[in-house]
Amino acid sequence: MKKIELKGLDATLYYEKLENGLECYLLPYQNKNNYYMTYATKFGSNQTRFIPKGEKEMCKVPDGIAHFLEHKMFEQEDGIDPFSFFAQSGTGANASTTFDSTQYLCFGTKNIEENLDYLLNYVNEPYFTDENVEKEKGIIREEIKMYDDIPEWVLEDELRKALFHVHPMRVDIAGSVEEINHITKEDLYRCYEAYYQPSNMFLIVSGKFDPDKIMEVIRQNKSMNKNFNKFLVQEEVYEEPDEVEKTKQELKMNVVIPKIGFALKFNRLHLKIKDDCLLDMYLQMFTSLVFGTTSSFREKVLSQHLLASFYMQWDHADQFRTLCIMAETKEPEKLLQMIHEELKNITILEEDVKRIKKVWISSEVQMIDLVEASANNLYDDIIKYNHPIYDKIDLIKKMSAKELTSLLQSLDFKNSTEIIVWPKEQESIGK
Repeated sequence: MKKIELKGLDATLYYEKLENGLECYLLPYQNKNNYYMTYATKFGSNQTRFIPKGEKEMCKVPDGIAHFLEHKMFEQEDGIDPFSFFAQSGTGANASTTFDSTQYLCFGTKNIEENLDYLLNYVNEPYFTDENVEKEKGIIREEIKMYDDIPEWVLEDELRKALFHVHPMRVDIAGSVEEINHITKEDLYRCYEAYYQPSNMFLIVSGKFDPDKIMEVIRQNKSMNKNFNKFLVQEEVYEEPDEVEKTKQELKMNVVIPKIGFALKFNRLHLKIKDDCLLDMYLQMFTSLVFGTTSSFREKVLSQHLLASFYMQWDHADQFRTLCIMAETKEPEKLLQMIHEELKNITILEEDVKRIKKVWISSEVQMIDLVEASANNLYDDIIKYNHPIYDKIDLIKKMSAKELTSLLQSLDFKNSTEIIVWPKEQESIGK
């Protein structure tokens, strides 16, 4: 195993890549009693067009299939429910699917070696039948319908559709009822064989353990010693325009207070900062300074009683970076106008950059002491950049107001979309 020092954090990450291609990241703690592990594949809802293993033509699988497959991995041929197995030792388990990954989680305080061995086995041994696929369709159809009744979910979904023309980020992670109805066990196996290969997967274990013992469990695991083929998936390349698909939209839903959605879309290939991690950090710094909890913007809108809630998030979509802002407000048009005005008059002060750098460094130091947060931090880095960022504190220290200002000058804040959600019983203002 390779030892990697996490600079400025007094922590050591152990790394090993198995012959079958699986990358293993172990972060041991001496002062903890718990552990947290995630076994993940770089396969999410965005991957619906690819050349399957053993074939030559590009295929299209139903939208939502990555999420559907995640559900079906918990049904094993021996009839043992993984949740029940882990519960025997008081161990928690979960799974989640995003646009670009799927992860299977296990966390607890006991039986780490046994639970790790089981985690690897059940994820590496799929069991799909016509019967259990049909049964799952009903469950997921109800899940989709439930989300369709949640205004915040619908607003975020509509923002993505307004941002993108052809990129699969337009499509909800769970897919649609119509698409789900078309999924077959053959589709699931086709996706599994393409993406659930060790060379497309990684494992993170964080917490109280002996790294040598844990690595030996991984090496000796029976499912890790199967005859895997290192299959490189060829995926569809989407010709997504730089411009947003739609600039304005209004909806009516069952809400008491109107909601707004505002989003920006940037092609990173046109931006001055070429390092992906550094670019993301500067973009995050920009939104923290301009719209964060201590910003003058937030002070103004709160003093005018314009906010009931406020949320913002950056997302990746291949070469694009998108910022989504969602808020509840009694005066949606005024709030949107204030957001536009704020973006026209950005002033970056060195003292503000220094302040936020101190906060970030403190946050990184605090996070490394948390078993689950540290694992999630590593996970995010691997998905975004294909490897952990070992010198994040050094990167933060080098950030400057000058470089941030230069980046902001290259951003097109007019390439935006906005949505207002009005209560059904109320006519929109000015209509």
